[in-house]
Amino acid sequence: MKVILLQDVKKIGKKGDIIEASDGYARNFLFPRKLAQEASDANMHILNNKKENERKQKLAELEAAQKLAEELKGKEIKIKAKTGENGKLFGAITSKDVAELIREQYKIEIDKKKIVMDTIKLAGGYEIDIKLYPEVSTKMKVIIVPQE
Repeated sequence: MKVILLQDVKKIGKKGDIIEASDGYARNFLFPRKLAQEASDANMHILNNKKENERKQKLAELEAAQKLAEELKGKEIKIKAKTGENGKLFGAITSKDVAELIREQYKIEIDKKKIVMDTIKLAGGYEIDIKLYPEVSTKMKVIIVPQE
């Protein structure tokens, strides 16, 4: 019997997969636990529509990420920070600080988890990576200026 998995099932398949299961396994295990449903024409049509909608949504997210990457590409952020001798900062500049400054300076909301950088502890210029989507990333420049 062909069934459509509604959830991930160990050693069987992932959600949305169409598998061949024995009648007893499907009726006595998968169906009562709402892990699968019969692969009828109507259910197949619904599954195909869901997959198509997911594909369109991912494509829209990808386009939005690419647009945002173009917007941020080559921009720079200047941060004034208190420094001690030899340009060492009192404290550190983290991805959270950079995300807040991007929000303030460019009015663009970026999650701090998407900013890939080491903690900055010295004054100077740094290049950071911003991963907006799995295959979309851009670089920005962060300049730490000693505060007077």
